[in-house]
Parts: sequence; C-alpha cells; structure tokens
Amino acid sequence: MDLNTVVELRDARRRGPWRQGDAWLGGGTYLFSEPQPHIRRLIDLSRMGWEPVRLTPDGDLEIAATCTIAQLSRFAKALDRPAAPLVEQCCRAFLASWKIWHMATVGGNLCNGLPAGPMISLAAALDGVCTLLAQDGAVRELPVEDFVVGAGVKDLRPGELLRSIRLPARALARRTAFRQASLYGLGRSAALIIGTRDPLDGELVLTVTASTVRPIRLRFPLPPNAAAVHEAIARGIGPQEYFDDIHGHPAWRRHMTFRLAEEIRREIVQEHRSGEEDGR
Repeated sequence: MDLNTVVELRDARRRGPWRQGDAWLGGGTYLFSEPQPHIRRLIDLSRMGWEPVRLTPDGDLEIAATCTIAQLSRFAKALDRPAAPLVEQCCRAFLASWKIWHMATVGGNLCNGLPAGPMISLAAALDGVCTLLAQDGAVRELPVEDFVVGAGVKDLRPGELLRSIRLPARALARRTAFRQASLYGLGRSAALIIGTRDPLDGELVLTVTASTVRPIRLRFPLPPNAAAVHEAIARGIGPQEYFDDIHGHPAWRRHMTFRLAEEIRREIVQEHRSGEEDGR
C-alpha cells in the first residue's frame, strides 16, 4: 500500500532530531499493509549493517531488530541448543508468505506488540531482554514480558529504537514444548502456549501469548499436577486479559489456554520423569 502522507525517507545512519510524524522503517511489512495517516517521514534502518543474529562469547543469542524471519530460521537450524527447535516453531507460527518471511523483521514483530506476534512468544518464553536506544544515546534494557504491555501497546518512548533482543544462554539450554491453536487451518494464532523446563533447578515456566493481550508467564518451581496448572491460569490471567477479535472469542481463547497448557504440562512432566528413570 502506498503511504501518501510520507514526504521524506531518511537513512538512519544520518543522525538528526526526531520529529512528530517520524517512524522507523525495518522490513515495512506492517507499515505498508494499511494506511498510516500520522506518518510524515520514514527513518530507514536497512543499511545499519547490524549482524542479523549471533552467539555471544557468553553463549547468549543476540538477535538484531533488523533480523528477518528467514535469517533467524536459517540460523536456528544450525544452532546446537536444546531450545533451538522452538525458534523454528515460532517462525512457522507466522501467517505469512515466502515474501513476508524474507522482509518481516524480528524487531518489527515485537514493536507491533500484537497478541499473535510469534517473535513476542519466542522471546518472552526464553527470557528475552530488549536493548533500547534513545535519541540522546541512552541505553536501557527491558525484559520482553515488560516491553509488550497490551494489545499493540509497548513500553517504547518517542524516538526510541529497539536495537536487539538477547536470549540468555541458560534459557537456550531449556527443554521446550509448543502448542498453537487457530480458528482456521492457516489462520492467525488465537492461542500460543510455550512450556520450558530448566535443566538446573527443574523450574517449569508456561508462557501464554496470542490468547492474551500481553505475554503472561506462570512459574512452577516443582513439576505441577493438572490442578496446580489450572489454578495458576485461573488466578494469573484475569477475564479482561483475554483478547477479543475476529480470530477468537475470549471464552474460547480461555478454554484453549487451559487445554494447551495441560498438554504441555503432561509432555514436560512425563519427559522429566523419564529422565529421572533413565538416570537411575
């Protein structure tokens, strides 16, 4: 879609004051998908030269905001970490064509803040931390679960830029389980639940997204039973936090959240018990 209110395209490498009507341009798959009458100038990030994705010396996974879904998918296929399959599962959770895969960026998905954003699901489930750059050069770090605070609502200040997302090495060592539900075979995610189990302390964490307006994480220090998971969801997610749009009624999303969470609990707890038996 043509953005007929845009009057200027600026290279982000050229620093300049932030103005009302400015917007960062990454892949542009959202910006050009619908009218943006408030935008007057696009600040293009495509020539910043950031390495798309890399393992740091500490073993963390650093994903540039400009990394495309295709680049992340390719990297994850060669990543020798227990959580690596989750990266591909979340990439595949996109309702997107081949063209979108090669243009849409990880940072754009987070900054849209939509409940069905699978990069939000991935980063929140693996303790992702956002690095944010202000116009004056100040840097702040914010956990992904605190960055996305509502449907399309982010803790992103005027002119602030999402530079990268860091997934800690310890999170990459976790065993994971993934469940997704949609009203349609190729529809947008209406519920996307991820379970992870820490190999060091055994903690199980359920990350609820898509069915809720923001990422919600439920922690279990010990392997829970079905009643414990049901109670945690009932107490931890209020009725107003279930998302409501044409892709799913809140009551149905709530039902699917309980159902998928129990499937994940069974998978992870069974794996945990099998591992204990094998270790005898």
